[in-house]
Amino acid sequence: MVLLQSPICKFGEQMPEFKLLNVDGIEYSSKELCGKNGTLIMFICNHCPYVKAIIDDLIKVVKELKEFDISSVAIMPNDFNKYPEDNFENMKEISRIKMFSFPYLLDSDQLIAKKFGAVCTPDFFGYNARNQLQYRGRFGQIKNLVLTNHKKDLLEAMKEISKKQKGPKIQYPSAGCSIKWK
Repeated sequence: MVLLQSPICKFGEQMPEFKLLNVDGIEYSSKELCGKNGTLIMFICNHCPYVKAIIDDLIKVVKELKEFDISSVAIMPNDFNKYPEDNFENMKEISRIKMFSFPYLLDSDQLIAKKFGAVCTPDFFGYNARNQLQYRGRFGQIKNLVLTNHKKDLLEAMKEISKKQKGPKIQYPSAGCSIKWK
């Protein structure tokens, strides 16, 4: 397990377009997944201990963000041949067990992760209503794979984006396992 940190937010960068297969067997495009007041793109996977440490809280945050007309989308970018826990069948299973209320998309050729510049799981990208990047940071403070405080940086940043269309000036990088490139 290699711990990486995401780069600093490039404010205003336009969201890359994509079309990926969801766990429900339907392909979705970025255009049809965007929210009225913003969109959260999350690069996650099934096997990463950092994702496992926050997934239940993340599911709650996504539900809360819906109240602010923010859509959330998860993308699984890993090489699932080397990491079978991340394969499409297991993605469907974790989505069902955890009752994901958001699309969980497979980036099988890893081109979308590269377009976004994703480096780790989890890696969060928060966009405003004009699909301009306003947040590239952590879910919250995690130490020894435990969320150490109840302040959820991601939730507060996305709420700010929904109201002001601008993200916070101070952002802390997300940290997690490296994306498993082919």
